[in-house]
Amino acid sequence: MRLTSLLHALRPVRGARVADAHCDLMCGVYYPEQARIEAESVLMSAKKYHDSDDEVFRQRAITIKEERAELVKHHLSVLWTDYFKPPHLEEYPELHEMFWHAIKAAGDAKKTNDVAVAEDLIAKIDAISEIFYKTKGGKPEWLTS
Repeated sequence: MRLTSLLHALRPVRGARVADAHCDLMCGVYYPEQARIEAESVLMSAKKYHDSDDEVFRQRAITIKEERAELVKHHLSVLWTDYFKPPHLEEYPELHEMFWHAIKAAGDAKKTNDVAVAEDLIAKIDAISEIFYKTKGGKPEWLTS
């Protein structure tokens, strides 16, 4: 018996598969602030790295910075692929390039403790955020108060 046939036969015994997604309900809740908050953490981790002489602390700062930069990439990817639709891209054709550069900047931030790289990442997220809120008709009241 081939392995695939065996696995197919065992499907009822194995139980349900686990699916990973931004939201199992397709909730429609998307905000660039998720990426922005993680990018702020990248920036602060880089600053704290430079402000410390404690090697253990510095290593922790690097680890946290790298984890947060990866989360930035995730949140931007979700926003890019799940929120923005063809009509948005027709109105803002620069979006693909903006996201591509922002996600690359998050990858660059993982590789360095250069504060300027983290600041550039935040600026790229802010530019995406401007377009995002234009497509939403402005920021929600809870976000602006």
